[in-house]
Amino acid sequence: MTAPSQKTQRSAHEGRRSARLAAVQALYQMELTGEGAGTVAQEFIEHRFCDAPAKPDEELFRAIVDGVPHRQIAIDRAVAAALSEDWRLQRIDSILRAILRAGAYELADRPDIPARVVIDEYIEIARRFSDEEQCAFVNAVLDRIAHVERAAEFSETPRNGDAAS
Repeated sequence: MTAPSQKTQRSAHEGRRSARLAAVQALYQMELTGEGAGTVAQEFIEHRFCDAPAKPDEELFRAIVDGVPHRQIAIDRAVAAALSEDWRLQRIDSILRAILRAGAYELADRPDIPARVVIDEYIEIARRFSDEEQCAFVNAVLDRIAHVERAAEFSETPRNGDAAS
């Protein structure tokens, strides 16, 4: 079996990034309108995916849009636990809340995607909506969540000669 070409890999990456961006927008819309995940997801697929610069990965999009409301209580607790004491989840701007919820969902429920990739992707999405200070905030919160949800990915393994004998 041959390895996928760079063009195929780039296209898949762009499709996942586009799906994440659409999912954040859908979560934002759901919070503002009170519409359900199924209705909003269908609207995006039917009317907005055709305008996307890269064809969104529909499977990842649906997983995030369906998964966040399904696990909303646990996700919001994880985000709240990662905030400093003087911040409350409801105090955060709606679009940043959607970004953090989507990132937290992937960190908790998508172990097939490396934590560092998830964090980097949502920082890039945050750049579309906010300044560098808010991007640093997204980075810090998702990093804290990742260290809880994916601790094994961040623990160092002993190098040769470093292990206790």
